[in-house]
Amino acid sequence: MSHHPLSGARSIWTTLHVDPFLLVLLLALLSFGLIILFSGGDGRIALVKAQSIRIGLALVVMFVFAQLDPSVYRRWAPWLYGVGLLALVAVILFGVGAKGAQRWLALPGLPRFQPSELMKIVVPMTVAWYLSRHFLPPRLSRVAIALAMVLVPMALIARQPDLGTSVLVAAAGLFVVFFAGIRWRIISAFFVLVSIAAPLMWFFGMRDYQKQRVLTLLDPESDPLGAGWNIMQSKTAIGSGGWSGKGWMQGTQSHLEFLPESHTDFIVAVLAEEFGFVGIFALMSLYLLVLLRCLYIAVNAQDSFSRLLAGALSMTFFIYVFVNVGMVSGLLPVVGVPLPLISYGGTSIVTLMAAFGILMSIHTHRRMIAA
Repeated sequence: MSHHPLSGARSIWTTLHVDPFLLVLLLALLSFGLIILFSGGDGRIALVKAQSIRIGLALVVMFVFAQLDPSVYRRWAPWLYGVGLLALVAVILFGVGAKGAQRWLALPGLPRFQPSELMKIVVPMTVAWYLSRHFLPPRLSRVAIALAMVLVPMALIARQPDLGTSVLVAAAGLFVVFFAGIRWRIISAFFVLVSIAAPLMWFFGMRDYQKQRVLTLLDPESDPLGAGWNIMQSKTAIGSGGWSGKGWMQGTQSHLEFLPESHTDFIVAVLAEEFGFVGIFALMSLYLLVLLRCLYIAVNAQDSFSRLLAGALSMTFFIYVFVNVGMVSGLLPVVGVPLPLISYGGTSIVTLMAAFGILMSIHTHRRMIAA
């Protein structure tokens, strides 16, 4: 009996619970990110070393999450949700503050951590757990309960305040509800409610600095040396890159310190200035391939819980990219969302890689059951 030459390699990857296609794409993105980070960080090798350590930790987390059967996530989802809500309340009561925001918990003997990051995974996991226990598409009453499960942590995170993370958490939960197959009349009613709530949010729910971000988006030139500085410098950097850019380490906006947060939230402007349209196209192509692979995993998942969770995690990754690129290019307000797998920072990368680990778990355990 003859065997396919790749069957052995495939079985190894399946045994390790790692999807090789997704892993190669992620490693390409992470490597690309280190190259841009070195320039965005003005050649500081210490930043690259620190980020490399965080990437190593994130890869370990991804591998560990990939080993757990999807049934484990389904079983633990409601408990993790409860713990997450308690942690968010604890942040409000006695959290650690920095730069006007109170987003972290510092427990004795442990490094401080940000519970809201956990909810980016736990909220869609819990909503998928709830909806998959019933017939789909869900009835209106179950949709209302699912929306409440999304809105409660969203409100607690917005209270910290952390508008960017609250948007991502809400998007992750809402994607689960959407993929569950809700009727279009419910979707239309939701958008009507959002339209009604928007003015109320402006007058009663948004802080002054958040309102200023929206006003700055509409007219950044109204305060060119203040609130409009970030967007104007970012758009200048993007536009000056042209077709092929000024060359690696040759960007003037970042290296002359005109561009703020050049190694974190605005790192895509560094890429655009130094590598131009070609660099942006390469990065967006990698992002698109990752998204397509994740959606492929979601479509081929074996049960409703896995499909809903995988689809939501996939689209949340897309929202990450969309919001960051939109705010850096002046199409969306600045909300402090990092460019996924590229921006400097550990918490975001670890959370994202954990989500990719769950996606790999859904894919490889499906293949093992099918075998």
